[in-house]
Amino acid sequence: MENMRFDFSGQVAVITGGAQAICRGVAIAFGKARARVFILDINETGGESAAEAIRQGGGSAMFVQCDVAGARSVQGAFSRVRDQVGRIDILVNGVGGFRGFRFLSEYSEEEWDRTIDLNLKSVFLCSKAAIPLLTRGKSGRIINIGSIAGQTVMKHADPGPYSAAKAGVHALTRTLAFELGRDGITVNTVAPATTATERALLNRGEEQMAEIAASAPLRRVAEIEDTVGFVLFLATSEAGFLTGQTISVNGGRLMI
Repeated sequence: MENMRFDFSGQVAVITGGAQAICRGVAIAFGKARARVFILDINETGGESAAEAIRQGGGSAMFVQCDVAGARSVQGAFSRVRDQVGRIDILVNGVGGFRGFRFLSEYSEEEWDRTIDLNLKSVFLCSKAAIPLLTRGKSGRIINIGSIAGQTVMKHADPGPYSAAKAGVHALTRTLAFELGRDGITVNTVAPATTATERALLNRGEEQMAEIAASAPLRRVAEIEDTVGFVLFLATSEAGFLTGQTISVNGGRLMI
């Protein structure tokens, strides 16, 4: 799917979490497809680097520093987007992650809250801020990044707070799709399996990553590009009758 020719000329795409990993790939891909890209992230170095990569490739991109788990920061960031271009066609809610593996009973309340805020509250805050700016009709899109962890528990389980938050993202996707359907705005989620990013290798290590690859019918771990293509497809006009869905991109590790 990465070789498909996407064209988002004249459209505005806001990517949260675009400083690294999957959503950096998403942001750069939208830039190559001629969208005007806004990268929202707390990581200034990574965000500026991603925006510069888009500009170096001939695209249009701007980095806006934003703590997506903070309402005031989100409101300020989306106000900047509004002031720059006046609207949003595509919102990709991609911020997420977790730190380390422990049993649920070993998490503090503060750690639980931090993980839920990063992965779930951020989707609520950014979607709420984007809705007044989203184009009505054929091109308004919200695309969330969920996870296989929000769909099932497997041998190499993800931490409880992260799994709970991603399940919440999948449920929130359906609610938003129902509420925004009357305006022609679609809302969907892409749920990748463990992906070959620096963070995944740090959390899991090479041995566990190899075991995960062996557990998939396709016998490999997902690459960033495996998810990127589906995100871009969901933003096209061809996907205009698809809403409220979670598309699981997992190499066959989960089949439902």
